[in-house]
Amino acid sequence: MYDFLIRLAGHKHAVWALAGVSFAESSFFPLPPDIMLIPMCVTNRQKAFWYATVCTAFSVIGGLLGYAIGYYFYQSWGQQIIHFYGMTDKFHALQLKYDEYGGWILFLKGMTPIPYKILTILSGVMHLAIPVFIVASIAGRAVRFYLVAGLLWKFGAPIQEFIEKRLMWVTFLFLILLIGGFVALKYIL
Repeated sequence: MYDFLIRLAGHKHAVWALAGVSFAESSFFPLPPDIMLIPMCVTNRQKAFWYATVCTAFSVIGGLLGYAIGYYFYQSWGQQIIHFYGMTDKFHALQLKYDEYGGWILFLKGMTPIPYKILTILSGVMHLAIPVFIVASIAGRAVRFYLVAGLLWKFGAPIQEFIEKRLMWVTFLFLILLIGGFVALKYIL
């Protein structure tokens, strides 16, 4: 499947395939859109931010399907998806915190390469307000995909291997800088 997506990234309809993978990954598909996003950005750096926009938009739209699975079909489909990814224990642990911090959890974890579908399903199970879900999803997913696209736009192929192997660390570092900036602003103002 990985090799197929890599080949698809070079196809003339790659943008539509990227949209489809971004949509499906947000609710059930196991492979992240980065598999296509990275080679597409390296191949055509001028369109890197367009590709990030496609990933973000279709990831959020697909997230609404994940939300619906959690809201309407958790007992039949949602539990199977959670179990497939081996996330049952983490899912239940997140449920305890989701009532109070759901939007923030979705935003922060939406930036990371952890399975976003777990969060979309959990959001539906916990009946997170749809506007909060959409805003947190857009913000979190945009940060993630635009960070990857921005690095590839700026540095091109030389940074590709670094991103592929260390995406979690790059995202974590960005998250620390983002939170640190907010904390610094709080004390300055």
